[in-house]
Amino acid sequence: MAGSSFGTIFRITTFGESHGKAIGVTVDGCPAGLPLSESLIQPYLDRRAPGQSKFSTPRKEGDAVEILSGVFEGKTTGTPIMMMVHNQNQQSKDYSEIASYYRPGHADYCFDQKYGFRDYRGGGRSSGRETIGRVAAGAIADLLLKSMGITVTAYAKSIGPIICETYDFSQIEQNPLRMPDANAFSKAEDYLVECMEKGDSAGGIIECIIRGVPAGIGDPVFEKLDANLAKAIFSIGAVKGFEIGDGFAVANMLGSENNDAFVIDPQNGSVTKSTNHAGGILGGISDGTPIIFRAAVKPTPSISRPQQTVNRDHEEITVSIKGRHDPIIVPRAVPVVEAMTCLTLIDAILLQKALTADL
Repeated sequence: MAGSSFGTIFRITTFGESHGKAIGVTVDGCPAGLPLSESLIQPYLDRRAPGQSKFSTPRKEGDAVEILSGVFEGKTTGTPIMMMVHNQNQQSKDYSEIASYYRPGHADYCFDQKYGFRDYRGGGRSSGRETIGRVAAGAIADLLLKSMGITVTAYAKSIGPIICETYDFSQIEQNPLRMPDANAFSKAEDYLVECMEKGDSAGGIIECIIRGVPAGIGDPVFEKLDANLAKAIFSIGAVKGFEIGDGFAVANMLGSENNDAFVIDPQNGSVTKSTNHAGGILGGISDGTPIIFRAAVKPTPSISRPQQTVNRDHEEITVSIKGRHDPIIVPRAVPVVEAMTCLTLIDAILLQKALTADL
């Protein structure tokens, strides 16, 4: 299977299936000398782990990461870093029934058409557990970015029709939906309980803010920073939409409204902008202001409500999906969005370093 690698200089390759022996990633291109250990990576994986609340799958997995190569005496050596998480709590029998039909909203039919064969146990490579490798690799990228003064913060901006109206970032890790608005969380919690009682699921929007990226990162044509961020975020299985800055709202704006005026920062005399409709990127290159984007996440396709589909014999049937599934993907996708953002940024920064010694 092609397409399991991401990045140019800081390049990752993920491996493993949802119900296989293990999930993991190989990271190539990480500079030598970065302090690294399992204890530094584990907190990132804990944030995306299952079983955190009633709003995530009850599958119990420790997701304990093991570093197999690329680290010596607590620091990276500059050679490939291989990390692995063993699957401990597979219940493949829950999925034996779906071997004969195509689940609505899943990639089952597409896999059959492409390969003529598929791993039906939890979706195989298209399962959300594939993101373990991304998050482990993203942890390394995040540690590198933090050493440069760059921070990446994502959160649930909305759950279904419930939208955050206030933003207290200290609240993000204080509630299981990762919403920065305690009042919105309370309403979203009630909404999700109602969805679950009906055997249904919900979607939402994840917003991400990147601070500290200097101006000049990215390229102006096919390797635009915003285009590469879009590709990275769209590679997350549940994402169906991406917008940066004011996004689709710019279609209803005038040029005089959408343009960001350049001004001089009175505190340090640097060039900045009075507004940020562009979302921190112009012409595919960072402009030094915060980079802000949003991702639309679809409802979990595996629901217990009866749904229409067809089987491999082309017979129309009605199904009710069994097994352990998240009623909403958004909260556990937040650290995945952060990981893919960090991977995109560190790769772009290392590419820039290859072009200039001034960064």
